[in-house]
Order: sequence, then C-alpha cells, then structure tokens
Amino acid sequence: MTSTPDSTTTPADDAPWGRVDDDGTVSVREGDQWRVVGQYPDGTPDEALAYYQRKFSDLAGEVTLVEVRHRRGGASASDLRSTVGTLRSRITGAAAVGNLAALEARLAALETELNAASESEAAEAKQALDAAIAERTALVEAIEAIAARDPRSIQWKQTSAEVTELFERWQRHQAEGPRLPRGTGQQLWKRFRDARSIIDKHRREFYASLDETHKSARDAKQRLIERAEALAPRGEDGIGAYRELLDQWKQAGRAGKKADDALWARFKAAGDALYGARAEREQADAEASKEKIVAKRALLDEAAAVEREKDTAAARALLTGIQRRWDEIGRIFPRDKERALDDELRRIEQSVRAREDADWKNNNPETKARQGDMLSQLHDAIGKLEADLATAEASGDQRAIAQAREALSARKAWLTALGG
Repeated sequence: MTSTPDSTTTPADDAPWGRVDDDGTVSVREGDQWRVVGQYPDGTPDEALAYYQRKFSDLAGEVTLVEVRHRRGGASASDLRSTVGTLRSRITGAAAVGNLAALEARLAALETELNAASESEAAEAKQALDAAIAERTALVEAIEAIAARDPRSIQWKQTSAEVTELFERWQRHQAEGPRLPRGTGQQLWKRFRDARSIIDKHRREFYASLDETHKSARDAKQRLIERAEALAPRGEDGIGAYRELLDQWKQAGRAGKKADDALWARFKAAGDALYGARAEREQADAEASKEKIVAKRALLDEAAAVEREKDTAAARALLTGIQRRWDEIGRIFPRDKERALDDELRRIEQSVRAREDADWKNNNPETKARQGDMLSQLHDAIGKLEADLATAEASGDQRAIAQAREALSARKAWLTALGG
C-alpha cells in the first residue's frame, strides 16, 4: 500500500513531496526523481509522512530564523554565513519530506545578501580597527608626553591622576574595543608600559628626594623649636630673639603637612608664652596707668587757664609748671591713650609758642627800625603827593588830579597798615 504515485510515474508539479511504500519506505520528491529518506514500518503511511514532514518543518524553521536574524540586524554577516553553510549541509540529502530545493534556494539568496553584507562589515571592521589603533596610539603618545616632562616641573598629584585615567581608558578600550592585530597590540602596549615605568621611576625618585628635603626641614625646625622654647625664662625680653627665629623658620622649607602642623604648633606655643608675658605686663601697666590718666586730665583742665592768660610770659610760666608736673607723673599705657593726652597738651604749648613768636616779631629792634624808616618815607611821600594834588587842582588837570589822588590813597593805606 502506498500514499503516493508509483516510483515509475513522473510526478506533476503539484504532486505531493513524499510517498510511503507498502513496506514503510518513505521517499521525498526532488525534481523528477524520488529519493528514499528512511523507513517507518511500525505506523501508518500518514504517520510516516508526518514524521518526516516535521523534520522538514524543523529545517524550514531554522532557515526562517536565519533570515529573520539577518533582516533585523545585530548579527554578524560572517557568523550567519557560517550558519547558512551548516544548514545547507544538513538540507542536502536531508531525511525529510518537503520542498528541500526551495529551502536551498532561500539559503542561496540569503547567502548572496550575506556576502554583500560581509564586504560592508569588513570595510566597517577595517575602519573600526583603524580608529581603534589611532585611539590606542593616542593613549600611548599621551603617556609618552608625560614621561618626557622634566620631573622637577611635574605636579605629581595631578600627573598621577592623569596616568591613572589613561591606564583606565586603555583597559576599557582593550575590553570593549575591537581586537587589534597581535603584533600591533603588543607594540603599542610595550610603548605604553615603558612610558608608565619611566613615570613611576621619576615619581619614586621625586618622593625619595622630597622625603630627604622634608627630613632636613624637620630637623631644622626641631632645632628652632628648642631654641624658641629656651627663651621662655626671658619672658617679654625674648620676643626680639623669637622674631629672628621666626625669620629662620620661614626659610627652613616644608616638612610635610602633618609634620609642619605639629611642629608649628610647638613653635607658636613658645612664642605665645613670650607674647603672653608682654600682655600680662601691658595689662599691669594699664591698671597702674588709671590714676596717672586721671592726674594728667586734671593738669589739662588746669592748662585751660594758659590760653586765657593775656600776658604771654605769664602764660609760658604757667605752662612750664604744668609740663614739669606732667613729666613727673610718668608714662601711660596703653600708648594710644598717652598719645591722645600728649596731643592735647601739645596743642596748648603750640598756642603759647605762636603768641611768643608774634611778640618777638612785634618787639624786634631791627624790625622796629625798618618799620620807622618806612613810616618816615611814607610821610614824606604823602606830603609830596598832597602838594602835587594841590597843584593839579589849581591847574584843573583832571588826569593829574586822578593820578595824584590814587597814589595818595595807596600811601595812606600802607601807613595805616604799618600803624603809623
């Protein structure tokens, strides 16, 4: 019993793709020929066909899956080509019933598309590889530029961060970027590694030198601290020497932040003790000056009479007595209060001196002699001008009258000014 035409019969285009012979042999139609794909003796012809048709469906599903992966993108064309090759080998001569030629045609069409896509992918891959090599080379050149810097001019904290960032970028690029050709990758890594080693060497040398510098500064500052602390018994008198030590401290250099903070705390404490002694003395002086301030203010009240005294000599005598008692009272602290009181007394003293200067000017014999000569000359000139005026009036010469009156008025004004 069979479910399809006899094998000697040429099948039509719409004939079934499979048949089952009476002994359970299953064949698939391939063009005008039938190919035996297996036997299914323990079932009905329909069950036998269904079994091998399911196998065909599985193969068709795999072809469809590859087509979908290609259309949706994301899968490598070269990987899909490999899958297509594997599928073709399984479809050719497959133990399945169905249009195997159609599956092969679909695979052939898909392979043509994948070949074109592979060429495009190859170009993109080459472009990506070139970009990756350029980026990796840029990282190498950046770290080589750092390695070429003068170690003495490098800010190591900032530079170390730069090197770390470059190395992290290298690792990310190596993990996420395209794989570089072995020779190229090794050459670039060797350059990067060598530059990094040079930087590490320079950094170690710098910090070794810095440690030595810090140690020298620590030793110098320790000695300054000991000298500053030794000034404590001198109290306020040690401030001058402490200031000299402070100048040396500023020139001693850096000892490292933590060490500098601790050393400075000790050095400052030694200075604070000296300045504290001064503050205590000034406080005591200020307390002792309270009575002196009251006494000097009383003298200032008394000195107000100096300016009211009309007689200059008496004013000077009164001021001199006040100044003598002022000096006997002594210094006042704080100094700004002393300066304010001294300024008030000085203003009174300047007022008396100005009066004395004026008296001397008025009573100077030489000045009086010169003034007498001038008065005499002015009287003579006025007499002559009065005669000239009378003559001009007699003649009626208005111009001469005006000139004589103007000159006479000027001479009389000078005479009045000189007290004549």
